[in-house]
Amino acid sequence: MNTIAQRIGGTALAVFLCTSLLAQQDPQFTQYMFNLLALNPAYAGSEERVSLKALSRHQWVGFEGAPTTQTLTVHSPLGHESLGLGGTIMRDSHGPITQYTFMADFAYRIFMGDAKLAFGLKGGLNLFQGQFAELNPLVAGDQVFQQNVSTKLDPQFGFGMMYYSDRYFLGLSTPKLVRTEFFDTDSLAFVSSPGQRAHYFLTGGYVFDLGTYHKFKPTFLVKAVNGAPLSFDLSANFLFFEKFWLGAMYRHTDAVGALAQYHITNDFTVGYSYDYPLSTLRNYSGGSHEIMLGFAFGNKLKGIRSPRYF
Repeated sequence: MNTIAQRIGGTALAVFLCTSLLAQQDPQFTQYMFNLLALNPAYAGSEERVSLKALSRHQWVGFEGAPTTQTLTVHSPLGHESLGLGGTIMRDSHGPITQYTFMADFAYRIFMGDAKLAFGLKGGLNLFQGQFAELNPLVAGDQVFQQNVSTKLDPQFGFGMMYYSDRYFLGLSTPKLVRTEFFDTDSLAFVSSPGQRAHYFLTGGYVFDLGTYHKFKPTFLVKAVNGAPLSFDLSANFLFFEKFWLGAMYRHTDAVGALAQYHITNDFTVGYSYDYPLSTLRNYSGGSHEIMLGFAFGNKLKGIRSPRYF
């Protein structure tokens, strides 16, 4: 870490290179409970019709080189009720580094009364880009930062499983299982060693009736990756009149925040969340913002009750 800081001049970018690449490398989402396909392929087809979600996250606003993430997910059941198919496109950028992920999602569901047990697979490609030649190192002409990585393409796959009904869900997944090196044998290898690591996610939630027109949905997310402390999110969301979600979240030692989602129609939703950092980043950042749009098309399969609240 000291070597990187000296080369870059002790700027905030050194924090990103050390922390983001060597620890938790996958992006995080506050509205994960409404965007589960980005984390777990077993969710594909669970809404029983074509579902599309677009999300944009801007983390640590005001911090130079701060992470930004955009995701686009789409999924639908196939003609056979037990099968689901989807796709995920993700762009994740921080500092000079940008990654694009293109994944296909496939799920097989077993019907167990009112609940379903689903198994899912992800498969696709990960594209890595690093604009290191555009940096301003402390030492002029530093050879380490005189080269870019424009198109490093690696295969990637993951898997997941989920048990859910229209009232609860419990899922376990690893969206990127294959370990890849960001760099080959070059002078920048120290930045990424030991490369992309698998991240494991445990998610769950339950919907409680508080009355005729009000519901309460607590959810949790636990994230584990080798080389970083265990991380977890807790959220409490309230649904009013089947139209408006309002909630709060806590990310252990990292952030607190609020989120809201409004069903403009039965087929169109819009969501927003704001995270306030608990670490010293609060002295330099305006927090993190996340905007999500959701669309649904077509009719639900006959005779099937699908998850309505996540």
